[in-house]
Amino acid sequence: MAFDLAAILQAWSWWWYSNNHNNKLAKTVLTFSRFILTILWCISTKRKSRLPPGPRGLPFVGNLPFLDPDLPLYFAKLTSKYGPIFKLKLGAKICVVIGSAATAKEVLKVKDSIFANRDPPASAAVINYGGYDIVWAPCGPGWRMLRTIWIREVFNKSKLDALYGIRRREVLQTVTDIYSKVNTPINIHQQMFLTMLNVLTSMMWGGTLKAEERRTIGQEFRQVVDEVVELLGKPNVSDVFPVLARFDIQGVERQMKRLSLWFDRILDSIINQRIKFNQAKGEGSSSKDNEDILEVLLRLIKKQDPKMPFTMTHLKALFENIVVGGTDTTSVTAEWAMAEMMKHPDIMNKVQEELEKVVGRNNQVEEYHILKLHYLNAVVKETLRLHPVGPLLIPHRSSESCVVAGYTVPKDTQVFVNAWAIQRGPEIWENPLEFQPERFLRGASKWDYSGNDFSYIPFGSGRRICPGISLVERMLPYVLASLVHLFEWQLPEGTDLELSGRFGILLKKTTPLIAIPVPRFSDPKLYL
Repeated sequence: MAFDLAAILQAWSWWWYSNNHNNKLAKTVLTFSRFILTILWCISTKRKSRLPPGPRGLPFVGNLPFLDPDLPLYFAKLTSKYGPIFKLKLGAKICVVIGSAATAKEVLKVKDSIFANRDPPASAAVINYGGYDIVWAPCGPGWRMLRTIWIREVFNKSKLDALYGIRRREVLQTVTDIYSKVNTPINIHQQMFLTMLNVLTSMMWGGTLKAEERRTIGQEFRQVVDEVVELLGKPNVSDVFPVLARFDIQGVERQMKRLSLWFDRILDSIINQRIKFNQAKGEGSSSKDNEDILEVLLRLIKKQDPKMPFTMTHLKALFENIVVGGTDTTSVTAEWAMAEMMKHPDIMNKVQEELEKVVGRNNQVEEYHILKLHYLNAVVKETLRLHPVGPLLIPHRSSESCVVAGYTVPKDTQVFVNAWAIQRGPEIWENPLEFQPERFLRGASKWDYSGNDFSYIPFGSGRRICPGISLVERMLPYVLASLVHLFEWQLPEGTDLELSGRFGILLKKTTPLIAIPVPRFSDPKLYL
């Protein structure tokens, strides 16, 4: 509209002046008319470029002093006051928060290309090898190359099918470990973390490490991943005042550098062992049908695409993504699911009844059973609705100025999508705070993990949707089914089960779930 008014003003002024240049009254009318049209033009431009509403901040620091540590809950309160899109000034950075399914669709689908960039914290730039990964890298040729490799070579269906034996072996090992600890308390999160770590590392580099090495490194990995996740979600002066980033006032980057060097040392050792083994053998260590991910990626490095080469740095960055992104996230969700089922014994009973019908009392759970376990899959979906592992997803950044829901979002704005609040919205979900898996069985097949229904986006949506969905869909219900089918779970005497969460870059239980396993069946062969 601003362009139309300007064009009208210019054309009309020229016509009037050319026909009335000797008339003083006409000149006065022309001047006054131009004044009015200019005001209208300014009003139109202002309306078109108005920023989203939001709370007032203080000079220099903006809204920083008023932030609540429980950001998703705090953002939900601001959404109820200012609407489904609002802005905050966090130091030198403008942030926009999306709080409804409609605005999420506009950002993640309609204008996906504009919001496809990430807004990584300073700590992420350290751990991701300077932007060579698939999670935090900017949306450009390098990221598209990694995405193609990920889809075609790493987590495609045929590759996951070929590596099923590894996943089965590790799940059965977990069952055996738990069986050796029956009637004693187990930390569910820690147990699930080690299971996922063993699955992922086995898929990535197979048997490169000996058993004792794996146990030692597994314990170190858990500690390192915990620290990495904590640092990624830690408020950092360098992120809100980029001019101060070089001073690393809180030492966040220094701490992350130490963890990055640990990752680098472990990965270099594993990669060098494999290269030496291949050189001694004179060929790849595996056939293409069952080769691990390391072998696939080393083959791509050797191939060296001249247009966009895949390098050793890319390989290590992808492995870091898989370890950090695939262990804690899945184990946190498994812990939430177990806690909800233990809190609701009727739901636990329904899951076990379905397992006995589909799997059988004298059989172990296999991955092919998962598609037939409809109620269990509904439990997983409901867990991800009520307790999304990434409550604010991973922050996006606008690559250019654009309009969302009638408001201007400037270029380089950090954008949060409050998935936690959207998935609890009473306007969409009936009894949203209740754990009801049945809601996903009532003709709600549209609620899958594809991100096409923006009222349910636990893994995000668009081109930056979580790249590990295909593995999560297989592993999470498989592990849960095995634990619930073979064991009853009880709380230690004198303890209560609470479901409060602790917000960070991940949504974790405030109090870890400690539970006692009791075998459901008498046949020891099911556990060994």
